[in-house]
Amino acid sequence: MEIYLVGGAVRDALLGYPSSERDWVVVGASPRDMLDLGYQQVGKDFPVFLHPQTKDEYALARTERKQGHGYTGFAVHCDPSVTLEQDLLRRDLTVNAMARSDSGDIIDPYGGQRDLAAKILRHVSGAFVEDPLRVLRTARFAARYDHLGFTVAPQTIELMADIVRQDELAHLPAERVWVEIERALGERNPEVFIEVLRECGALERLVPELEALFGVPQTAEHHPEIDSGIHTLMALQQAAALTPATDVRFAVLIHDLGKGGTPASEWPRHIAHEHRGLKLVDRVCKRLKAPGQHRELALKVCEYHTHCHRALELRGKTVLKLLNATDALRRPDRFEAFLLACEADARGRKGLEQRDYPQADYLRRALDLARGVTAALFVDQGLEGKALGEAISAERVRRLDKLRDET
Repeated sequence: MEIYLVGGAVRDALLGYPSSERDWVVVGASPRDMLDLGYQQVGKDFPVFLHPQTKDEYALARTERKQGHGYTGFAVHCDPSVTLEQDLLRRDLTVNAMARSDSGDIIDPYGGQRDLAAKILRHVSGAFVEDPLRVLRTARFAARYDHLGFTVAPQTIELMADIVRQDELAHLPAERVWVEIERALGERNPEVFIEVLRECGALERLVPELEALFGVPQTAEHHPEIDSGIHTLMALQQAAALTPATDVRFAVLIHDLGKGGTPASEWPRHIAHEHRGLKLVDRVCKRLKAPGQHRELALKVCEYHTHCHRALELRGKTVLKLLNATDALRRPDRFEAFLLACEADARGRKGLEQRDYPQADYLRRALDLARGVTAALFVDQGLEGKALGEAISAERVRRLDKLRDET
């Protein structure tokens, strides 16, 4: 019985990159051996065990044979005769197919160290095409390590395209797709995830509403980058610089879907794209089974981001309508997320990445003023019901108009 550290922990240690992954492979053991040592079995499709003290995952070495569709359509062979090299061969990328022994030796039968040095994400074998989830995983790794100079090998991109052409992505559960998308959104360069999915044709299958933005022009005055899809990726890059929150990043990613439905005869203008995009945003969220928090913020950003951009021009009454529509008075934390998404949208434009966005601070002040007006201010007047509500709104508008005049 031999135990090896495998996968991401080995890869990131060689890169000098921070990692919390610690996965282990056990060679030469049976499930009974593991149970006798006090490990707790948790795997259903194949034997995975939790260490009795550390709770790290220990998997018995195994081989796999494709026998169905999707990422679960495998027959698993697991017994003490399976070698470490056989186990590593079934993995996705060479940089993930390395192991480290207790003595610190690196076992690297498929060139993972070579590809780390060359900064290449490359498939281990032709069996790569058997698991469609690898399309998303590879794109996610590209987003994670882009700042280090990593790219996906052209041959691997072609295998990813083969998976797409075989319509294997259709067999992935929406929940599993969402897990990969959210993890990718949390990476340092999430826009690269989208770029790689586009390159292999996967974006059109997974989120055609987003793919539809590429090639759609916008007015050069407001969007020097012209292309709506490029703007979306630039805005996502800005969102990543502003916040690690994946709900904000997701909202930015799909905030302009309405522009994909603008008739070509109206280009480069996109009048009412905010309202046109609401159905598309909702459809994408439902298809991907995005959490409610992500869906709610995405809908608010889609509908009201242009209101935020024009905040300094709005009358107090309109600002109050914006605060009410975004539920800012009751949910100031989500309103802050809304402002961050709008700021990312404003900066996601060629040559304007560093520009100021005073609208956000202005609306923060507006929210503070509006929240400062409460029913307690009108107790002595004996107001109640509708009259009380109207008095509160009127005072809020008065303060917001004053803020506008002073700004």
